[in-house]
Amino acid sequence: MTAQLFSFDWLIILIYFLFLIWISWKKGWQSDDEEEFLLSGRKVTIPAFVATLVSTWYGGILGVGEFSYQFGISQWLVFGVPFYLFSAIFAIYLAGKIRLNKALTIPEAISNRYTPAAGRISALPIFILVSPAPYILMMGVLFQFMIGGDTPYLTYASLVALFSVIYITIGGFGAVIRTDILQMILMFGGFAMLLLFAIVDFGGFGTLFSALPDQHRDFTGGFSWQYIIVWFFIALWTFVDPSFHQRAAAANSPQTARNGIFISIGFWTLFDFLTCFTGLYAFVILGSGIEEPILSYPILADQLLPVGLKGLFFVTLLATIMSTLDSYLFISGQTLGRDFLGKYFPSIKPNLLTRAGILVSALLGILLTVIYPSVIDLWYVIGSVCIPGLLIPVLGIYLRPFRLRRSRAAVALIMPILISFGWLILGTLYPTGNQGYLYLGVEPFYPGLFVAGAIWLIGRKRRDSEKASTD
Repeated sequence: MTAQLFSFDWLIILIYFLFLIWISWKKGWQSDDEEEFLLSGRKVTIPAFVATLVSTWYGGILGVGEFSYQFGISQWLVFGVPFYLFSAIFAIYLAGKIRLNKALTIPEAISNRYTPAAGRISALPIFILVSPAPYILMMGVLFQFMIGGDTPYLTYASLVALFSVIYITIGGFGAVIRTDILQMILMFGGFAMLLLFAIVDFGGFGTLFSALPDQHRDFTGGFSWQYIIVWFFIALWTFVDPSFHQRAAAANSPQTARNGIFISIGFWTLFDFLTCFTGLYAFVILGSGIEEPILSYPILADQLLPVGLKGLFFVTLLATIMSTLDSYLFISGQTLGRDFLGKYFPSIKPNLLTRAGILVSALLGILLTVIYPSVIDLWYVIGSVCIPGLLIPVLGIYLRPFRLRRSRAAVALIMPILISFGWLILGTLYPTGNQGYLYLGVEPFYPGLFVAGAIWLIGRKRRDSEKASTD
């Protein structure tokens, strides 16, 4: 299956990529100052903060289309509500404190709060957590649909990943912010346009709902509550996601960080409305039999949109994915280069190590797309393994009730991750029924989180008993 793109559509797409290069080259290798390169000098205002956070947090657009096409309005329950909730909690309790913290990254903050060893250990799961793999995969699949032929998606994925490496290493975080402003505008404009064409073609929302099967109108989508609840736990990703921390730290004030997140939640809600209903229209217009549901949005656009507007919508998809791909590439490379390798190569400038880390991150992301060629699986696997070990140590940096003993921080990072990873392997080898990754009917996230909670509770009890004995 190949899109019917014309020369004018391709011209629009080419202009978009040329603009990315220009806007990144604008300042070039402008500074060796770490705070400037990593956080834009902590001078990000609310408009730029909202644009970069909104666009970065929504890069999985083809995965969202796959889910809404197959399972309807439950997209909002699985991918919307949990993230609104935890983003609001992040804004209230963490955003301002992160802005006031002098650390430039999460591993540095862990190192300062606990031990340098804990900081180095945390860099590895954070490096995996922000792997650009899902977004590299989506770019490869999208370009394969746009260009056609026998060229495998992996070729396109690799080329786009290396293109991102080039323009991010040139401009740093400033380049990410400048491109995200453009990409947020394209996100909303493109999906509003496609939804309008779908309404004109098929009919209004009443006509739409009368044509949908019961599963697509069911808020749970037919999923078990264990599956739905695990996505609420995976939404705890918000608390440990370095892109959230980076943007909060880059804001020009604690108020900008806090208020910017609440404004972003409003934009996410609006964009979820656009993407959810576009996915529902894709189901009723295209039918239930398309071979690759991950392509539901581009197939719908290819069928409904005229020349020029079709190219503009494909730019919308590219921009939505690229906004997260470039951000995650940058943070992943920064984590590996500056926070991990920097401890072993102190004579090399941190910014050079970051740039080298960006390349390594891209190569690892390409490898992960081969192992898990599904966007949903990549999110699920990465989140289920990494979040249980990172959650409590990261919260403990800023919130006293979650603070660990220094001597226990490394164990609290390692053990939950190993347990979840082991459970994932067992679930892959011996799945429960047809549900992949469940061993003994339990999601791999839960054993890891249980171990993390146990380590935290044991530490609290010992601290309380020691305090009581000294009173």
